[in-house]
Amino acid sequence: MATNIEQARFNMIEQQVRTWDVLDERALDALKAVPREDFVPSRYRKLAFMDVRIPLGHEQVMMKPVEEGRVLQALNLQPGQSVLEIGTGSGFLAACMAYLGAQVTTLEIIPEIAESAMRRLERSETDNVTVIKADGLSLEDLPEGTFDCVVITGSSAQVPELLKAKVSVGGCLFAIRGDSPAMEAICMKQTAIGDWSVDSLFETDIPRLVGAEDAPTFEF
Repeated sequence: MATNIEQARFNMIEQQVRTWDVLDERALDALKAVPREDFVPSRYRKLAFMDVRIPLGHEQVMMKPVEEGRVLQALNLQPGQSVLEIGTGSGFLAACMAYLGAQVTTLEIIPEIAESAMRRLERSETDNVTVIKADGLSLEDLPEGTFDCVVITGSSAQVPELLKAKVSVGGCLFAIRGDSPAMEAICMKQTAIGDWSVDSLFETDIPRLVGAEDAPTFEF
């Protein structure tokens, strides 16, 4: 059984992730090392290495492996860097970022999802991730200070300004903006206070971050 799992993991990385222009060896190493199958809800375990989004309940999903690989590659995390993740989900992405040496603070507004992620991270012996049951779009709930990276795993019409304010100068922010079915995953880098460069990573269609409003519509 273990051999089959390792073969499936190898195929996921070599046939899906690497062929989607994820060539950074550190990002690929994280996907090899962190047991994705242990972060998938048990009834979807057979889908752990497939090119699909996996339901987590409460209308939330786990990103595809290729998307997670692109995120890790874009962030280019270095050991000791601080990360604020908004939307813990399964906990897998947080575990990958921790594997790369980051100190991760991750906020999850849905208690059941937060508790499941905590259990998975504890079982995987990931000790540099702190899961907080909190609203990532509430100024009162956000941790103090700024972070080297902010990662927003749910979509919003526009990147929330209060989360851009949590990025240190020289730091980066991953976000998914736009409207279904054609959303854009981006990586923003703050080169000076209020001065951002934006890289478009891929198109996707991810559920809204809880509490994020859609873009206003106008009738004429």
